[in-house]
Amino acid sequence: MSEIVSPSAYSSAEIRLEEFLDLEQFPIHDLTHPKRAALVKDCRLDLKKWGCAHIPDFISSSAIKEMKDEAYRIMDGARRAHALVNPYLTKEDTSLPKDHPNRFFEERTSSFINSDLLESDSVLRKIYDSDVVVHFVSDCLNVGPIYRWAEPLGRNPYSVMNDGDYFPWHFDGNDFTVSILVSESDEGGDFEYAPDIRSPHNERFEDVKRVLQGESDKVRVLSLKTGDLQIFKGRYSLHRVTVTRGDTPRIIALPTYVTNPYLVNRPHHAEAFYGRSMLIHHERDLERLDNLTD
Repeated sequence: MSEIVSPSAYSSAEIRLEEFLDLEQFPIHDLTHPKRAALVKDCRLDLKKWGCAHIPDFISSSAIKEMKDEAYRIMDGARRAHALVNPYLTKEDTSLPKDHPNRFFEERTSSFINSDLLESDSVLRKIYDSDVVVHFVSDCLNVGPIYRWAEPLGRNPYSVMNDGDYFPWHFDGNDFTVSILVSESDEGGDFEYAPDIRSPHNERFEDVKRVLQGESDKVRVLSLKTGDLQIFKGRYSLHRVTVTRGDTPRIIALPTYVTNPYLVNRPHHAEAFYGRSMLIHHERDLERLDNLTD
């Protein structure tokens, strides 16, 4: 029998959008509003062109403060990762050429506050559980239906980077990630990505290798600000966060969505990111339809 995963989701009746959104500026609940239509159009264009959409100041400053306060309260439970990883979070295959991306390893030193540690009244949980938010993200992606991730550890975690931390080049195990910057580092912490560098049935190892070697013209840089929302296709776009500097940690919330409601991380991916795998990761360790390396 599978483990019971808690906490349970909020019902829609318990979520007041105005707790975290300025509904006059971002009326995402009103499907007929021209501001919503314009937001969706802009996000679709950016995702098609760049593999990434960016909405500045999307989450209200009061909600950001609550999220930052929560992250600090539960920071002691953050899982510190200090390991050598390749872009696929897999073991090295020594049968491959030495310059193959599988054999490109970098030191990762960032941390995650796993989803199962979030407080019962967490604003991040409310954002994630909101059907209105899911519908808006789905419309922006022009993909549907999308689902909240069954992944118990990484469905909506906080990523934390302290002074000198680095999150190396990698692909995500999920289809789409929504990022909300909660706290900027004093310096560094830029998001760099190579949009749609691989496809569901083509790894494009040569293109990946050029990015890893610093020889690609496909890499873009996004310097997020507190409260900004980012919608990103992380399974197909190689990405990293540059080294952070200073006493203020970079904290980012990562509400995550998928097209397959049964999907969770593979055990090795959960262990690499979140420090452990659970029974559900082994029960659902099925082959992906895209056949990608990770």
